[in-house]
Amino acid sequence: MEKQKQAYLYAALVVLFWSTIPTAFKISLRYLDVLPLLFYASLVSIVTYFLFLLVTNKLYLLKSFSKNDYFHSALLGLLNPFLYYCVIFKSYQLLPAQQAQPLNFVWPITLVLLSIPLLRQKIKPRDILAIFISFFGVFIILTRGEILTFRIASPAGVALALGSTLIWSIFWIFNIRDKHDEAARLFLNFVFGLIFVSLAIIIAGVNVIPDIKGLAGATYIGLFEMGITFLLWLKALKLTKTTAHITNLIYLTPFLSLIVVHFVLGEEIFAAIVIGLLFIVGGIILQRL
Repeated sequence: MEKQKQAYLYAALVVLFWSTIPTAFKISLRYLDVLPLLFYASLVSIVTYFLFLLVTNKLYLLKSFSKNDYFHSALLGLLNPFLYYCVIFKSYQLLPAQQAQPLNFVWPITLVLLSIPLLRQKIKPRDILAIFISFFGVFIILTRGEILTFRIASPAGVALALGSTLIWSIFWIFNIRDKHDEAARLFLNFVFGLIFVSLAIIIAGVNVIPDIKGLAGATYIGLFEMGITFLLWLKALKLTKTTAHITNLIYLTPFLSLIVVHFVLGEEIFAAIVIGLLFIVGGIILQRL
């Protein structure tokens, strides 16, 4: 099979896996609270990255990290997985999956906004229009189409879902100048993230003993949200001739997610959610152009 076809195959697998994640979040949170779910999912992802580094003979790369690099990894681990997933899991506890997922998908626009003060990037008129279009979609979703009444079912859930985009964007901005191997970086991020989660569990006195369904859900999230999918995505980017050919497939994810949410969770998908999502994705595509 030629490299470009392999790239599409890996990317398609990633899109399919990520499309199931909002549903996996909702189901797993029925059996585990936020911190225990993050603890076991992070543990699974650490094992995944360790095995990958072992099989690909890349464990030696960890020796190339300096003390400053380890401090940097600790900072990134605080942002992601610890803070990011604490916030996003809590938003899924408060919101329907069909609402939380599209609001979280607005992070590329948040990244553009944060790049202005943090990376000193200039904003163009097209970027302003793209931001306006995407956030109009957010407005439609958080009001479920009742724009004139501006009635929000769960303000806390909406704030958390949008707040997660800030954390994710800051994580990637801090990550942008790190030239170390991606898998090695992610392994250390999750190791430090697990330390932060463990400390939070001890301080909060949370019971982390899971039942089998909760553990299964955490394993699925650790593998297909935090672990294997990132490795598949990196592989797809290395094989593709043009990055745009692959990254454009990501825009299918939120729409496929709604289908899974409807048939697995039984949520009735509101037309306003789909319309709002179209505005969000449209703004992101305009900005990328």
